[in-house]
Amino acid sequence: MTRRELLAALASLPALAAAPGRAATGRPTFSDYPFSLGVASGDPDPRGFVLWTRLAPKPLTGGGMADEDVKVAWEVASDEGFTKIVARGETDAKRELAHAVHVEVEGLEPDHWYFYRFHAGSEVSPTARARTAPAAGAMSDKVRLAFASCQHYETGYYTAYEHMAAEPLDLIVHLGDYIYEKEGVDGRVRKHTGDEIMTVEDYRNRHALYRSDKLLQAAHHLCPWLVTWDDHEVDNNYSDRWSEELDVSPDEFLTRRAHAYQAYYEHMPLRLPAKPVGDKMQLYRRVPFGRLLDFQVLDTRQYRTDQPCGDKNGPECPDVFRADATILGPRQEKWLYQALEKSPALWNCMAQQVMVARVDREPGPDEAYSMDKWASYRPMLDRFLKFLGDSKPSNPIVLTGDIHSNWVCDLPSDLKREDSPTVATEFIGTSITSAGDGDQALDYAAAVEAENPTVKFFNRERGYVSCTVTPKEWRADYHTVEYVTKPGAPKKTRASFRVEAGKRGVERV
Repeated sequence: MTRRELLAALASLPALAAAPGRAATGRPTFSDYPFSLGVASGDPDPRGFVLWTRLAPKPLTGGGMADEDVKVAWEVASDEGFTKIVARGETDAKRELAHAVHVEVEGLEPDHWYFYRFHAGSEVSPTARARTAPAAGAMSDKVRLAFASCQHYETGYYTAYEHMAAEPLDLIVHLGDYIYEKEGVDGRVRKHTGDEIMTVEDYRNRHALYRSDKLLQAAHHLCPWLVTWDDHEVDNNYSDRWSEELDVSPDEFLTRRAHAYQAYYEHMPLRLPAKPVGDKMQLYRRVPFGRLLDFQVLDTRQYRTDQPCGDKNGPECPDVFRADATILGPRQEKWLYQALEKSPALWNCMAQQVMVARVDREPGPDEAYSMDKWASYRPMLDRFLKFLGDSKPSNPIVLTGDIHSNWVCDLPSDLKREDSPTVATEFIGTSITSAGDGDQALDYAAAVEAENPTVKFFNRERGYVSCTVTPKEWRADYHTVEYVTKPGAPKKTRASFRVEAGKRGVERV
């Protein structure tokens, strides 16, 4: 570590100032129910998964725990009544991790459902389900997953998660903006507590606010999650060491980023390699599901160069074409290509944050492109599309969030030729709540699709996307809710699409 990295690491962990060396207590007393944030599982492999919880009897005001480590027991069973326990153990909820717990369970059977729960003192957590991944050489008949993003607490209720939790899903993929960082605003559906978040305590309280939502907890209790972040987990539209407004020095911003990364790790079901060191956190990773499906989970925030053209929507400026422009960083880009080349899976799913497709969002002769997307890092996007065309990894699919609207796009091998061969399909999901009640935007959708032949669908409602993956096809069902500013909206399946295995390009079902 450099001196700056060490200082950032120390700044992100103020709880380390507590007295060291004390043994964890096995007889804690709590001022209220300690499992107020629920439980979660994630990153399954054929022999296990990560289990998560955080002890927080006063979740919105620092957690409400004494300044001591606490013994937490965990158990995994093959039945909901826990009469057939297959794994159990004990770990410490450490004060320097805000009393969060990450347990990496091993020794289970591949492709099996299990139940799990935690114990602390006399208290018992909710019971939830988790599933191991298929064995490395196994070809599954079907994997069902849903993906979601952008769940601004203030702008709506999590009705989409209520519907998601009623589906028979094997996996949920979250593509970022799990929390939002700004101060509370009066007059919205719900209100953030506190000012814009800056310190590790601020970020912990904000995560706890979001985690306290019972519909979100129910979705976590349903099945394992794969998570990655976008920008609002730290600061809107940040890139690497640059804040949104460029209003602080890079070193000051990296201190804030260290605080945010620490709290993110503390609240997500992630494996130990993801534990942050100062302002750095290893989040991109491969998660295989037998021979049917490989996930390449990406990080398009931590390593990117700053957005060009003043980070505004509009025509492309010369900086879009800078040779050193990158959204992944050189190391992650190389890793991605190697992961795709070596993948033994039939389907390769890149789970990531921002739109890959280059889309002109201004109907008519004028042009407008978002400078926060892959297309504003044009040399790297060209390399990526060329790689997909030349190396031909098996059935590439891109899952994307961020944009608060639904899209389906085919990705061409050459952005200069609209008739160039399709190399992948990108399914872009809308927000859970961000931007409030949506609409179908039929007139605008028709204009955007006419302007961009690779765009096959557009919709501006709230909701999520569920996918059914089989050896024959990838099917994506776009589920929407008409409103989120009050609870109880029914679910509508607005559109469905399929990609046939062995073929490039999407078709509407």
